[in-house]
Amino acid sequence: MQARLLLEDGTLFTGKSFGSEGDSVGEVVFNTGITGYQEVLSDPSYCGQIVTMTYPLIGNYGVIRDDFESVRPFIHGFVVREHEEIPSNWRAQYTLGSLLKEYGIIGISGIDTRMLTRKIRHHGVMKGLLTTSNKSIAELTEMLGASKLMTDQVARVSTKSVFGAPGHKERVVLVDFGAKSGIIRDLSKRDCDVVVVPQDATAEQIRRLAPDGILLSNGPGDPKDVPHAVKTIQELLGEFPIFGICLGHQLFALACGADTEKLKFGHRGGNHPVKDLISGRCYITSQNHGYTVKEDSIAGTDLEVTHINNNDRTIEGLKHKNVPAFSVQYHPEAAPGPFDSSYLFDDFIAMIRKHKLDNPQQPRQAQMLAQWKATSASTSVKEELQYAKK
Repeated sequence: MQARLLLEDGTLFTGKSFGSEGDSVGEVVFNTGITGYQEVLSDPSYCGQIVTMTYPLIGNYGVIRDDFESVRPFIHGFVVREHEEIPSNWRAQYTLGSLLKEYGIIGISGIDTRMLTRKIRHHGVMKGLLTTSNKSIAELTEMLGASKLMTDQVARVSTKSVFGAPGHKERVVLVDFGAKSGIIRDLSKRDCDVVVVPQDATAEQIRRLAPDGILLSNGPGDPKDVPHAVKTIQELLGEFPIFGICLGHQLFALACGADTEKLKFGHRGGNHPVKDLISGRCYITSQNHGYTVKEDSIAGTDLEVTHINNNDRTIEGLKHKNVPAFSVQYHPEAAPGPFDSSYLFDDFIAMIRKHKLDNPQQPRQAQMLAQWKATSASTSVKEELQYAKK
């Protein structure tokens, strides 16, 4: 079956359909990863986007649900040069096409993805319509023009209830703006007592969980679309150690008085070089974001730039000068990508321990712990993130 991708500048790509049928509108972006397509598909940060893979052959090793980064994909379309429907992998449970069909996602193959990527790189990300219908170009153009991109992605992908991954050491409240399960895995590897809360959790609700530290997760869209989160961070800043990742980094910056702006085509892939300005070391990082903290907005705040992108010199890391809080724009949990920056989780835990030594607190009340164990928060991550079709 034929599929077509129409961009808002009028460019039309015609290829072969795989996956679901119908019409889908989204922001057309590209990812430069060679592998890791199933983690890309299941990353909530891609919610509402039509994702183009720049590597030409996708689907070679099929799809394994255990490698998903969330309970389901949230993308609005998938674009590849060539897709493989006979995967070579003993772990494979699905082909790429069958997975897309299961979740109602349109895929298109056989188009010039290099040309599409160059267009996005030169002109910026743009709205696109992916379709398998026989509608005329005029009809498709009218549909695309009348459509609007999503602004409520965070609410769509965030958990609706509290759950946890019990551990024996530091209690970390993870605010879920679209968290990848890799973040929970990294915290659990360090035996943290992880409590995941919805994106609209208030400061008081978070306090009741008696956290030792707070982690602001990654997520989709414009950070300015979730102003309630900025207010919550401002209320908690200085009270608990805070670590922000990706969208969490941007929200942390906004809470401290800095500003954000949209990038021309974003950073998406597992091969982005970042320089640590403190140590001078360079790390290869996994990234997925379309917004950045404005460099000229840092002056006058209590923030210090700690990392920069070696390609375009944009801000990749911040720390607060006066309270225990820091953030990075990239993904230390990788998934997919290199694990060069996983040490940041260790830095976060070290910050928590230092804060506890400097600020001794009353022991947690037995009643609070009993209430915690009785709630759905005691559900294990393995149970919560079972990959059942929604």
